[in-house]
Amino acid sequence: MRVLVLGAGVVGTTTAFYLQKAGHEVVVLDRQETSAMETSFANGGQIAAAHADPWASPTTPWKALKWLGKKDAPLLFHYLHLDPALWSWCFQFLKNCTSRKTEINTERTLRIALHSRKCLKELRRELNLSYDQREEGILHFYRDSKEFDQAVHAACIMRKYGLDRRVLSPSQCLECEPALSHVGEQLVGGIYSQDDESGDAHKFSQAIERSAKVNGVDFRFNHDIHRLIVENGKIQGVSTNHGTIKADAYVVCMGSFSRFLVKEHGINLPIYPAKGYSITLPLLKPQNAPTVSLTDDEFKLVISRFGNRLRVAGTAELGGYSTALNDVRTDFILKKTMELFPGCANPEDAELWAGLRPKTPDSVPIIGKTSIDSLYLNTGHGTLGWTMSCGSAQVITDIIGEKTPEISLSGLSYDRF
Repeated sequence: MRVLVLGAGVVGTTTAFYLQKAGHEVVVLDRQETSAMETSFANGGQIAAAHADPWASPTTPWKALKWLGKKDAPLLFHYLHLDPALWSWCFQFLKNCTSRKTEINTERTLRIALHSRKCLKELRRELNLSYDQREEGILHFYRDSKEFDQAVHAACIMRKYGLDRRVLSPSQCLECEPALSHVGEQLVGGIYSQDDESGDAHKFSQAIERSAKVNGVDFRFNHDIHRLIVENGKIQGVSTNHGTIKADAYVVCMGSFSRFLVKEHGINLPIYPAKGYSITLPLLKPQNAPTVSLTDDEFKLVISRFGNRLRVAGTAELGGYSTALNDVRTDFILKKTMELFPGCANPEDAELWAGLRPKTPDSVPIIGKTSIDSLYLNTGHGTLGWTMSCGSAQVITDIIGEKTPEISLSGLSYDRF
């Protein structure tokens, strides 16, 4: 059938690839000039099943209260921002901050992440992809004993659902990544996920786009998606600045903007943008920079090495759809990076970026059919868009083709809200 994919970030691009591979005629629409130019452009670069623990947990509200008023806090909540969607999202978020809900949401997120990691490895072999990938795993390191104990507990839950995570002593952390030597005396431990990976999501998406194009996928860029045309419960087309475009099926992969497209048709997606920041540094002394991808859990920063570049990303800001840079937050990331790896780069050479990560209140993406005939959702992946992209693309392809997916769909659809 003819399928229209709305959005060409890493999720939309991989969705198009898998749909074409399954034999569908695929058209992709995006407002940018090429793929992965928004949220997927300069993210943290991790394929991190280890990040499956949801934001909503029993400890998060207390941390958020502690961070209120701190402009460089890992989570910045603009509580004076009068957006009903934000307050509705926060209410649903708080409902998920129980131990029981945390474990349920961990299992759901991990189910997709592990499947997706497997799909990515298969895809990389099939296409011989190159995107500055590294397969040395991901090391989470800790300076606070209480945070470390909580992380060890979370790792036990993840291990229960199939993710291999190894608890390390401070000395083992330094053996794993010697570049942490400047903070070695502060470490209380770490958790290592050897099968997780890292790489440049933008390069990956562009490589998938090129391969999809060779196989016949029609990417139409500079297309502003205005609205869905729905009559009698069925989509008749998509209105764009280039006219109405029709298909047999439609997949919404528009990240934080997905909810605006479907809201007028009675689908109230609880997706809200969590603005994240990143810096990218050309390395002057590569020997001072890490090779293993890292997560600094105290400051909620992820660190990935792309050849002779270092990407550091993190923090979350809830307060609307602006991607304007906040100097306080970018300066914070840069300062912490140079403290960790002094001399590795010139701070003045940093490339700064901000993007909107589409978060659901439970940190689980929304994948599946809607109540509107021929309309499907593959959106709301939050901070794990690249981690989950291949797996969720394969799952939605099976759903559209009326095949049984390799993983359970329980708890993944919009119906859970």
